[in-house]
Amino acid sequence: MRKFTRNKENFVCKNCNQAVEGNGYTNHCPSCLYSLHVDKYPGDRQELCNGLMGPIDIITRGGEAKFVIHECGLCKVVKQNVLSESDSTQAVINVMQDKVKREMMR
Repeated sequence: MRKFTRNKENFVCKNCNQAVEGNGYTNHCPSCLYSLHVDKYPGDRQELCNGLMGPIDIITRGGEAKFVIHECGLCKVVKQNVLSESDSTQAVINVMQDKVKREMMR
């Protein structure tokens, strides 16, 4: 497995159009939690899919939200990413509520 490659990149979110200032570890929009499927290995920018990855779940540990789970809208790959302190609390709550709604509809 390859090591993490740090890329300090600013970007405009493809989902909500928010301008995001990257810190080298930023891999999703802090406003809506969406990401892009651009890495085969973290930070390598070698994935050709480039699909929009929507947040589908939040993983908690010790009562705190720790990870966001993304699913690519194109190829359906699922990836886990660490949440940041700068991520919107409301966006985290929305993802959790949306998951409950999806589960209730099954």
